[in-house]
Amino acid sequence: MSAAFVHGFILALGLILPLGVQNVFVFNQGAVQPSFFKALPAIITASVCDTVLISLAVFGVSVVVLEFFWLKAVFMLVGIGFLIYMGIVTWRSKPTVESEDGLFTAKKQIIFAVSVSLLNPHAILDTIGVIGTSSLNYTGAGKAAFSIACILVSWVWFTGLAIIGRGIGRLDQSGRFLTLLNKVSAVIMWGVAVYIVQSLV
Repeated sequence: MSAAFVHGFILALGLILPLGVQNVFVFNQGAVQPSFFKALPAIITASVCDTVLISLAVFGVSVVVLEFFWLKAVFMLVGIGFLIYMGIVTWRSKPTVESEDGLFTAKKQIIFAVSVSLLNPHAILDTIGVIGTSSLNYTGAGKAAFSIACILVSWVWFTGLAIIGRGIGRLDQSGRFLTLLNKVSAVIMWGVAVYIVQSLV
């Protein structure tokens, strides 16, 4: 059981650490929101979405999506559309740490967090392919420990990411770093969209 927990912890850490759309969004909200509390909608939503994806991957429910090509294609096309749209919105946004004008409301944070978490086919397929496949090595308590470890990493990581973002946001009063971060985030979103298009072709 302890081995399963360690395996799940290290595996989830390896998957979540690379710079991606979800990470950049949570970090950005931690940086631009006037308080850590105001960034909680993004943190909690991203964590809950990861919890759902990991649970589905471990228990094999999401494998159904992979069994039907047309369903997978439709899902990926919707994801591509959202990634392109979010990339445009993020590129155009001008974050500021001195005013609350233009900040994401709780509702908008939730919508964007859900979008970058559940409408990112690349991330979902990684979750199913890596975490789902790895969980087949365990049953019962071992599988539960593996799942809990993966989920725990997500909650701790996103919370820590927002805290680090808030610290950098307070240091970057000019907003230049955050503006650059938005540009990088937009490019990453478009890059993932292009990658998905290539995988479909």
